[in-house]
Amino acid sequence: MLLSPRKREILRRVVEEYVATGQPVGSRALVERSGLRVSPSTVRGELAELETLGFLTHPHTSAGRLPTESGYRLYAEELVATMEGRPEALGVDLRTMRDEIEDALRVTTDMLSSATRLLALVSAPSLDTATIRHVEVLALQPTSVMVVAITSTGGVTKRLFRLEEPVDPGVVAWASEYLDERLTGVRLGTSTVRRRLEAPELSAREREFLGLIGSVLLEAGSNTEPQVFVGRAPGLLGEARTEELEATMRLLELLERRAAVLELVGEALEPRRPVVHIGPELSGGQLHDVSLVGATYGLRTKALGAVGLIGPLRMDYEKAIRTVRAAAFELSRLVEDVYEDE
Repeated sequence: MLLSPRKREILRRVVEEYVATGQPVGSRALVERSGLRVSPSTVRGELAELETLGFLTHPHTSAGRLPTESGYRLYAEELVATMEGRPEALGVDLRTMRDEIEDALRVTTDMLSSATRLLALVSAPSLDTATIRHVEVLALQPTSVMVVAITSTGGVTKRLFRLEEPVDPGVVAWASEYLDERLTGVRLGTSTVRRRLEAPELSAREREFLGLIGSVLLEAGSNTEPQVFVGRAPGLLGEARTEELEATMRLLELLERRAAVLELVGEALEPRRPVVHIGPELSGGQLHDVSLVGATYGLRTKALGAVGLIGPLRMDYEKAIRTVRAAAFELSRLVEDVYEDE
């Protein structure tokens, strides 16, 4: 909907004043605090029109206005449109943690929660996007062999195989060298892993041994559901107004179900640019008085995960958007160092 520049400015001032104070915003206070070069009566008329258009409402006991879900939505969309270029620094160089992706995601989640006092969600890349970084085969005893596989996400899979007969140490050493050389950089869950295990140039003895221990490498990528890190929200309940507490508690109950968390940070965050979803836009219309600010991160051609902040409608959207943009940028730089851009 097209609004005049003055109406947009007044709507922006109302949202920011209400976010800061939690009190309905009147025309006289708006003029005095914002420095608008118009009279209170002119502002009063604009506020009335914005209310007619559905962007503002007012409690029956007050002459002041407060934003509706539509008002917050328009305000947030315009904020997103103004933020271009490289985001501000997140405050930590995640690329120093390239060998421990999960640690980097936890650090990011905690930083988002601490910086905004909102509920932070960060989804990890699914296992089917990870590659094998290192494979090692170890003979623990004559009839016991351990296979260790480390992925690009920092995940470690170990499997102990107990054999009926003693294994040749030379075969174990060969298998360790062969698998590490031929599978490093190969994506989990691909047919390439199986082809390398069944390569026709291998001897029957070598293929037999790889067939015995190779299951750990074939199954490592079978669980493709992404992990989601949920940060503590130190101010989510403490700073919520009475009318916001019910919505916040419903949100926390929803987040106890893993599937709901994945929906919030997955389906709601398809675009590569930051997005803001408000109220019924979230979780199939189950949520009201709750907003999500989020962005995806990943490679230039593929989103690998998402970053999100969830809180009440009356949140600091500018700070939330800037923080999410910074986190998504840093995570994208991190995964570019780890994943192949296929």
